[in-house]
Amino acid sequence: MKKLKIGIAGLGFGAEFIPIYQLHPHAELMAVCQRSAEKLGRIADHFGIPKRYSRYEDMLLDPDIDAIHINTPIPDHAEQSIAALRAGKHVACTVPMATSIEDCHRIVEAQQQSGKQYMMMETAVYTREFFYVKELLDQGKLGRIQFLRGAHQQEMAGWPGYWEGLPPMHYATHAVSPLLALACREADSVNCLGSGRIGTRLAEKYGSPFAVESALFRLRDSELAMEVTRSLFETSREYVESFNVYGDRMSFEWQQLEREAPVLFAGETGERVRIPDYADRLPKEIRKFTMQGVYDASENRHLSFTQGSGHGGSHPHLAHEFVMSIIEERRPFPDVYTSANWTSAGLCAHESAMNRGVTVQLPHFGTTGQIEERARCPIR
Repeated sequence: MKKLKIGIAGLGFGAEFIPIYQLHPHAELMAVCQRSAEKLGRIADHFGIPKRYSRYEDMLLDPDIDAIHINTPIPDHAEQSIAALRAGKHVACTVPMATSIEDCHRIVEAQQQSGKQYMMMETAVYTREFFYVKELLDQGKLGRIQFLRGAHQQEMAGWPGYWEGLPPMHYATHAVSPLLALACREADSVNCLGSGRIGTRLAEKYGSPFAVESALFRLRDSELAMEVTRSLFETSREYVESFNVYGDRMSFEWQQLEREAPVLFAGETGERVRIPDYADRLPKEIRKFTMQGVYDASENRHLSFTQGSGHGGSHPHLAHEFVMSIIEERRPFPDVYTSANWTSAGLCAHESAMNRGVTVQLPHFGTTGQIEERARCPIR
């Protein structure tokens, strides 16, 4: 197989993927891009990366790069994804896809016109916990899913300024995606309520006053509903990215505290379960990255990695899926349409919250007949 030549934009959280791509048997990390010259030089020197760019536009002009992995601030995701697709590059982009429905449509259109792959790098559907529950579902042990619930609660004080006052549901994909992936459906409509208040200085940034947003979604072409709760500021809670799945045979509930284990229920009896690692699904060269990463040392720990507890070992699985979808000429999971639905779920939820819980219908991306096939989770 040929090797996919990759450039990484953004070296905060993005540095976590450098050694994964360097060791992947079908990838070659060609270049990195970072606005800070000092940081760019230090990280590129440390990892021995030949090409360095301080301007994103210059990296897109490099004919030796096949694909761009975007790890830049949220406000830049849409424009940078569109620019890369139009430049003929495959795109992997950290979450969320965009901050408006219009930009989700623009990215879908750019992907369709370019014929290149787009994958939103959603950690929550590549964690060992997700793999475990998906395995139970595929084996028939959960039975028929009856209800799903997700939550992502995080204190963002101390993060870069563009996070301050961000509407909670604008960054909802970590809570939304595992539920929709397990249900093999897209979100169809939402009613969401805002609760509590954040400080005036934070609220003025985006015009979003709520401390917490809690949404009830109806799934498309399904009898299922799901509940999602999201908070970012001034709400006391240990960090959690969680999902609960209730089946007619068994149910899975996330633990209350990080140091505990999740609970598996059979009937009215529950027991804590040990979640295995799934590194054996990966090429041997990158298996170690399910348990370790760039940010292991206490003096070099990125907040996203620390608060997310390494994102459940998802990083090498994400990189592997992106690389192999291109090598094998197939759609990645999530593809551009699924990414748009997962992102717009949160955007529409916030719109509902700002209008006292009115029902908001999610847009369709692509044709209705493709929806079930697109939403179906191929992970085994």
